[in-house]
Amino acid sequence: MRRSINVATWVVAILVLTAAPAMAAGEGGVHFSGAIGAAVTIIGAGYGIGKIGTAAVESMARQPEVADKIQIAMIIAAALIEGVTFFALIICIGENGAPWPTAG
Repeated sequence: MRRSINVATWVVAILVLTAAPAMAAGEGGVHFSGAIGAAVTIIGAGYGIGKIGTAAVESMARQPEVADKIQIAMIIAAALIEGVTFFALIICIGENGAPWPTAG
């Protein structure tokens, strides 16, 4: 747990340091908000699916007779995480510095 907090702290520090020049660019500058959001989304999804896989393999090793049910539940949970990840990536790509279309 302590290592996860340490890694999260470093990730946030790097994001803040890389976002500062992008925020200072103002209008017409380079925008990294979509790329930063996509990176955080992918990191979170990878971490979540990794935790699901770890827990599933450990529980299959402890109770091999229910391995089929555990595997099905793991696949469903991983699919749900990937669905949310794809939605977040689409939002991040849409926010990558491109202005929203306005009527008129």
